[in-house]
Amino acid sequence: MTTKPRGRPRSFDRLTALEQATMAFWEHGYETTSVADLTRAMGISAPSLYAAFGDKKALFEEVVEAYAVSYGAYGGRAFEQEPTARGAFARMLGEAAEVFTDPAHPRGCLMISAAINCSTPEVERALRERRNSNLASFETRIRQGVDAGELSADTEAGTLARLYGAVLQGMSQQARDGATRAELEAVAEAAMVAWPSAPAAS
Repeated sequence: MTTKPRGRPRSFDRLTALEQATMAFWEHGYETTSVADLTRAMGISAPSLYAAFGDKKALFEEVVEAYAVSYGAYGGRAFEQEPTARGAFARMLGEAAEVFTDPAHPRGCLMISAAINCSTPEVERALRERRNSNLASFETRIRQGVDAGELSADTEAGTLARLYGAVLQGMSQQARDGATRAELEAVAEAAMVAWPSAPAAS
């Protein structure tokens, strides 16, 4: 005895649809991207969107999760793979210049630009928490540099983390405003001039 599958089979590729939703949110932000915009970008009907992803907010949450482990993963890789804190931050900013200006997708950082003019408290709070989590990871990596003797013990890790967080956010906005990869790479190099000198050998 065979049983019929329940419901109609999905007629679209879910991962492709998620990627298309990512592009829409990345380009236009959360607030101004309507469900109609999303269904048009994803090539599906509103009922299919709700059935596969839930509402707009749930879809955006999934988009952010996917973005963090794909387009936005360069910072985590740099922190994990570079042996020094300075090398990690230099690599992060250099790769951000590349990602933020890649013509294959919208410019800048989705988690920065999607929050602009966002009036949905839960979404704004979730994005703010992610950005603050990134700052915390910056501070942790700097403190690891202090512990390893790369930076002096009196280094203000929190202030230094916020400095490079501000540079990263500024690079995202400048990319949105048309800055080239070369221009942002120059910004990244200039920012590293502010990195504290290594402690003098005793």
